Amino acid sequence: MSALKSLFKQTFIYGLATVLPRMLSFLLVPLYTTQGVLSSVAEYGKVSVIFSYFVLFNVILAYGMETAFFRFFNKETDKDRVVGTATISLFISSFAFFILALLFQDQIAVFIQIDVKYINLVIWILLLDALVIIPFAWFRAMAQPMRYAIIKILNVAINLGLNLFFLLALKDLAVNNSVFDTIYQPNFEVFYIFIANLVSSAVTLLLVLSFYVKLKYSFDARLWKTMIRYAFPILIAGVAFSINETFDRILLDRLLPPDIAETEIGMYSACYKIALFMTLFSTAYRLGIEPFFFSHANTKNPQKNYAKILEFFVAFGSVILLSVVVFADVLKPYIVRSEAYWEAMWVVPIILLANFCLGIYHNLSVWYKITDRTKFGAYISIIGAIITLAINIIFIKTYSYKASAIATLVAYAIMMVLSYYFGKKYYPIPYNLKKIGLYLCLSVGMSVLSFYYFRENYIFGISMLIVFLGIVLFSEKNELKQILNKNKIVK
Repeated sequence: MSALKSLFKQTFIYGLATVLPRMLSFLLVPLYTTQGVLSSVAEYGKVSVIFSYFVLFNVILAYGMETAFFRFFNKETDKDRVVGTATISLFISSFAFFILALLFQDQIAVFIQIDVKYINLVIWILLLDALVIIPFAWFRAMAQPMRYAIIKILNVAINLGLNLFFLLALKDLAVNNSVFDTIYQPNFEVFYIFIANLVSSAVTLLLVLSFYVKLKYSFDARLWKTMIRYAFPILIAGVAFSINETFDRILLDRLLPPDIAETEIGMYSACYKIALFMTLFSTAYRLGIEPFFFSHANTKNPQKNYAKILEFFVAFGSVILLSVVVFADVLKPYIVRSEAYWEAMWVVPIILLANFCLGIYHNLSVWYKITDRTKFGAYISIIGAIITLAINIIFIKTYSYKASAIATLVAYAIMMVLSYYFGKKYYPIPYNLKKIGLYLCLSVGMSVLSFYYFRENYIFGISMLIVFLGIVLFSEKNELKQILNKNKIVK
């Protein structure tokens, strides 16, 4: 089986581990946006702001150790030493954070303007999530995608089930049963959402406890220092990425008038979810390619495989971009149930394209990870974060969430271009720019026409989609035949 075919197989399973849980959690969006479940659009905005802080602190608590783990697991001969060092490091740092956060939870609540009862739950969830980082990384490194997938799916299935119970069933049970009446409290919907997250995170930790039981607890201070030096730029890049990804909700909350801020955030966050299809594809692809990049770095001429990987990513991503844009108005009643949120539909093509650029950036980032120049990843992400912050701060008061959507697109597009520019200098990869550019320009152009000029004209939109699919299949027919025939693409 060729290296690329092996990649596609792992990507499919990791994709299953990502897509199915995300699709299960995706059901929470129509649940939260159904009239009467949450008290208002503003309540959903409040949930979105808290989850934005989740993203930021998850990155801080991981501090790049997951990527460092992959790098040194494939580089060092003593695998147990790498696993033990990374695990002990994260274990100690996670509990140090947990103790400090609990001690200062009141001050944190005042500073970020969130009720302390939510802060307490968030602290526990962050601890539990941090403790499964290395076990999940180990499953990927040891090529155990099925185990990884099953636990991930169970996590979100429990989360979804508890959300349905707390927000729908519990209310009905409380009406007819005095026992449940003592559990159910009106206006506690946001609290219940985080209780569901806490339970699902706790169950996930229980499912990976065997990793901690079998672990050889060896800590190498020299190796740890080397891993930290490698990981630190990843941390900076991760913080910058979290700013690009979710900090706009926090800025909207801070910069818009208090009487409309959470409502605007609620509309924006709900319609943002329609772009989830591109995020799912990019995430699944990234989960598959990251171990592949490291494990094939020392093979003969890996650059040809890397080039072909990006070409396939752009081809598939372009089809997803155009498909979601064409059918966005068909999808919206199923994903965002209440019309009160639909005002923000304008952002959907912008966010789809932004996440597409981010996916391309992740593919291009192989050069600085393979050459141990992770500081460039930090520099590029910092530039993206500065752009995100600048556009949001300057334009939010005038354009609200539209400024946030455009800021995300501009930041990711510039990061993509910068990564290509520096990669060409330090680790040249023979990308087929003509074909990649053709797919990208055609899909973007057709998407703009379909959504902003011929919206809900499905004869035009579907025709564009069929034409584009024909172009992609014609261009990639030889490679697709080789994959299906189990022949090597690169010999």
